[in-house]
Parts: sequence; structure tokens; C-alpha cells
Amino acid sequence: MRSTDRAAEHAHLLDLLLAEREGLLSVLDRVLALRGTARLIKEAAGADTGFLGERSGTGTVIRWTAGTRTDALQDLAVEHGRGIGGRAIALGEPVRVSDYVSAETITHDYDERVRRERLGAMIAVPILDRGCTLAVAYAGLHGPGTFGDSAVDDLRRAAEQAVPALRLADAAAAQADGAVAAERRRMQASLHDSVGAMLFSIGAQVRDLRTDNPLLAARLTRIESDVSEASRALREALLALSDSSPERALPVELAEHCRSFAARTGVSCRFVQLGPVAPLDAERTAILVAVAREGLVNAEKHAGAGTVIVSLAPEESGGVQLAVADDGAGETPPAAGTGLGVKMLANRAALLGGSVRLVHDEDGCTLRLVLPAAP
Repeated sequence: MRSTDRAAEHAHLLDLLLAEREGLLSVLDRVLALRGTARLIKEAAGADTGFLGERSGTGTVIRWTAGTRTDALQDLAVEHGRGIGGRAIALGEPVRVSDYVSAETITHDYDERVRRERLGAMIAVPILDRGCTLAVAYAGLHGPGTFGDSAVDDLRRAAEQAVPALRLADAAAAQADGAVAAERRRMQASLHDSVGAMLFSIGAQVRDLRTDNPLLAARLTRIESDVSEASRALREALLALSDSSPERALPVELAEHCRSFAARTGVSCRFVQLGPVAPLDAERTAILVAVAREGLVNAEKHAGAGTVIVSLAPEESGGVQLAVADDGAGETPPAAGTGLGVKMLANRAALLGGSVRLVHDEDGCTLRLVLPAAP
């Protein structure tokens, strides 16, 4: 086949993938809207970071971040009246500090988390709907500084864009029993089976499309980045629907990936949990799922396997380990790739003190992740 014909074929396939991607992203409106709001907050305030705390009980929980250097603030529960966000809720108005850890106008319950993120100047603006606080918008600088009145106004306008999505979330939470709870479970299963399977399929197809054409290569990179973003958003949406903690939801998600893989490929695939795992933060949960997906992609595309087993087990030092093992004797999977390839996963694991190894022998192929316990 001539190079021009191959380029035309690749371009056609890319157009199909782009159309599928747009449809997938539209399903995740609320999650993506709130994630996008965190970015808007950061940009509107001219800040280094932006994040959004959703109302939970008498306080808020920081769920959505942009520009942060660590996961120190992720899932941080902020109580009413505590810290800069809690004070903003209590007063019902914006609160500013030039240096968080030395500020005398706020309590210092969360100084350790703020120091880990190396934040200095911060601003918190309550997001109100009909006089009720739905969330708190935060912006911060990595160091001391000031936020002027114009930054407050710009931040408030950016935060208001999250009101419709937050209002819908509150309405759903207020009806979390009976038929509504059943519908949430149906939506959860449907999202996983349809959107989850489609994301998996698109990711596999992207890995198969290799081209020397710079324009097509750039479009491939864009698709892969968007699929990765949508996958993270989907996991967050499924957790929100299930009201489960990450460590409780993880085995369910891994088992569903195995079931979808088996249904799609006809290859026997089982999930086995070899013991209880310690509570997991969002970053560790994400890499565990990423390794499982990468292992299944390898099994589908390279191994010619008859059986695949995904296992989750506690690690001796209190951490966790995950393995994707197949009995295929086919082509050896590449040790490095793009996107969520083995090399990238190994780099991500190393930042958490863990490791990823891909072993191929006469018995098949095993992709193994070992993570130590969270500090």
C-alpha cells in the first residue's frame, strides 16, 4: 500500500475516533464541568493553582484541582469555620491571606497540607445558590503575594459557572433512596459497560495507529490525552454514583474490566482478590486501574492468550500489588509505549516509591505493579 493511501486510511480512522471521543465526553458533563471550573478558577485569578471544594455535611471536601504540584489537598475535608475555606463559608464572603501559614485571621488545622503544596497567598470564595453555599472556590500562589479586588471578582464569575452542575449533584444526593438509588445503580452499570468499554477500545485502537505523518501523529496524541482524561473522569463519576470509597470501589471496577474484556474478546478473564488492601488515595487507585488496563491491552493485542487473570493483593510492608497475567505465547509486548504504556506507568509508580515490571517467558506474560503504603 502506498504511503499516501496509508495516510488517507489513518486519517479516516482518526476522524472516526474523534467523533466517538466527542460523544464520550458529552456523557461526562458534570465531572468535566467541575474539573474545567478548577482550571478556570486558576486562570481567572492569575494564580498558580485553582481548586474546588464541594459541600459535604457542615463543611466541604476538595475534589477538583488544577495546577497543584502534589496530591496533598485532594479529598481534604474542610470543616465549617476552619482554615480559609471554612472561614469563607462561615462569613459567606471571600477571604484572602498573603501567607497562609502565618495568617492570623484563620485557624491552622490544615497547615501541614498547605506546606506540602508550598502555598503562600490564597483566596477562598463561597459559591452560593439562593443563599445556600454549594461549594468553595480556591486560588493560590506557590509563595507569598496578594490577590486584589479584581481577582476576587474574576474568581467569583468563574466559580459561578459550576453552579448548574453542583445544583444537579445536590438534587441527586437528596434523593438517594428507592427508585432513584436503583436508577443510579443502573446508570453506573450502563456508564461502565458502554462508555468504559468504548474508552478501552479507543485506547487500544490508538496504540495500533502508528504513522510518520506529523499532522496525524499530533492528532493521535490529542486523542490519547483526551481518552486518558475521560477515563479519569469516568472513574470519578462511577465513584460518585456508587457512594463508595476508592478502596471499596476498586475491586468492583477491576472485576468489571475483566468481564468487559472477556465479553469483547472471547478470552477467559477473571479477577481475584487475594486479601484486603489498605485504604488508597486517588493517585494510587488511578495507577492500579491504569496498570490493569495496560495489561489487558497487552493481552488483547500481543499475547494470543487463552486465559487472563487480574489479581489484587496486599503487599508485605502494608502496600498493595496488582498483576495481570496471561498464558499467551504470542509476540512479546513492547516494554515502552505512548500514553499509559509500560514505561510511563513505571515512571508514575517510581514517584510513589513503587515499581512496574513486565515479564515474558514460556508460561506467558505478567505485568506487575507493587506500591508501598501511603506515607
